[in-house]
Amino acid sequence: MKNFLDENVGFVVPARKGGLIAGVGRCLVHLDWDSKKVTKLHEVDHGLQTRFNDGKCDPQGRVWAGTMGPMVPTIEGMPKIGSLYRLDLDGSLHTMVKNVGISNGLAWTADNKSMFFIDSTPRQIYRYDFDKSTGNISNQRVIVDNAGKSLDDCGFPDGMTVDQEDKLWVACFAASKVIRYDPETGQRLQHVEIPSASRITSCCFGGKNLDELYVTSSAYEVSSEEFEKYPLSGSVFRVTDLGVRGRKAHIYEG
Repeated sequence: MKNFLDENVGFVVPARKGGLIAGVGRCLVHLDWDSKKVTKLHEVDHGLQTRFNDGKCDPQGRVWAGTMGPMVPTIEGMPKIGSLYRLDLDGSLHTMVKNVGISNGLAWTADNKSMFFIDSTPRQIYRYDFDKSTGNISNQRVIVDNAGKSLDDCGFPDGMTVDQEDKLWVACFAASKVIRYDPETGQRLQHVEIPSASRITSCCFGGKNLDELYVTSSAYEVSSEEFEKYPLSGSVFRVTDLGVRGRKAHIYEG
């Protein structure tokens, strides 16, 4: 396991047949937790300084996972050398979106007709027509565009989840909040403040009734001065009494 896990782990999802699918460095791997065996499935972005970042399974059990380039002083200056990939149930890998800065949040509508995807670099959320039988996407359009808006207000869109009303909950990196958007209009519906952490990275629904929002944050390269202002950086938060419920996450069915 050490040969691969010395690199950054971007995401992990359970597999129906056992073990986990993970993005480690530029590799998609299968991890057997009990035996500690690591099997490399695919290596991507050959010759590029990229790594896997966010990943998630669609309702049909395919893994979608994207890459990002090396960090630079400003997120807006990230090179667009990443891609979004789809791992099918037969183990084949397909490139779905190219020229990505920081591949991030993914979500699907309840009717399986639309997919949402975040590229943090331009601060945009995209919507695609989604073919559930093939996994193909088409007709990209921007539904939320925060370029030029105050970072304190909406930050950089990062991880994302969806509730039972098909509304998007988006973690806002550098803004200490999660924002709920209506994907039909792009309008903000509500937000949750996380005042003790600034670098909010992702969110998902959990709890017995899927009515609790779990929010992650980062402490990576947080300065001592920033820790004084945001002492719980790197923590996981639980938010209750939101009045909405989420949907269960999917697992890899291959």
